[in-house]
Amino acid sequence: MIRSLPRSKTYDWSFNLFILVYFLFLFAPLVVTCVLAFNNSDFPSLPWQGFSLDWFFSTGPERIGLFHDEQNLRSIVTSFETAFFVSILSVIVGTCASFLFEKEDFRFKGVLYLLMLAPLVIPGVILGISLLLAANSAGTYFDETFGLDFDLFRPSFWLVVLGQFSFITTFVTLVVSARLRKFDISLEEAALNLGATHFGVIWHITLKFLRPAIVGAGAVAFLMSFENFNTSLFLVGSEPTLPINLYLQVRDGSTPVINAVSLLLIVGTSILALVNLYFTKRED
Repeated sequence: MIRSLPRSKTYDWSFNLFILVYFLFLFAPLVVTCVLAFNNSDFPSLPWQGFSLDWFFSTGPERIGLFHDEQNLRSIVTSFETAFFVSILSVIVGTCASFLFEKEDFRFKGVLYLLMLAPLVIPGVILGISLLLAANSAGTYFDETFGLDFDLFRPSFWLVVLGQFSFITTFVTLVVSARLRKFDISLEEAALNLGATHFGVIWHITLKFLRPAIVGAGAVAFLMSFENFNTSLFLVGSEPTLPINLYLQVRDGSTPVINAVSLLLIVGTSILALVNLYFTKRED
């Protein structure tokens, strides 16, 4: 509805009710999950049995809290390590790709741009299966032909990193390219005319202009990698990431420690998003 047109009270009431119901539907499951992390029950569900911190700090033997659960802590560390390497690789390659795609005289820009966007339309399950089959085929070829055995071609930590990197880089490229289109090329030309080197221009002018987009894209890449499930499920080895570990626990039956993990994830991602928003506004 056009804002300048008069609106009835019924419309305003209906619109506000819709917004309220929408946010209740969106956040109610998260609130329930966070509350159940403090439930004094052996099951991660209602009814409420009283307040307890056992699922965070209990040392056992009947209950093992999150901070004493080696399996969950190890999977959290694995997810952090995976997200760190994926975000670093994605930011480096995605930033370089954005420079390439913004060049007007680049000959194969259209074809490569379509190939870059392909992972966005391919389901994560199909992408994971394809990467697994490709890695297995490459490993078998090197083993049978040259007698070489590479751990990279087996389901492992680095195969998960490469699998997530293959599609998360696309998001980084799109974010950085959108910022690069707003860059005034005359600033680079002026710096070159004043005697600056090409590397100095990129480092001190272009990348400084792109810094908010790079930081934001890096944060998005980190979060996407940390919570990725579909692709990682087919590539993970003996070190499962946190989403895979949570899935296995839910499938086999878990305790409210899974709610404690969810609470920490919600708080952690919210803090990261707020920090990223703060620095982005500060840069702008």
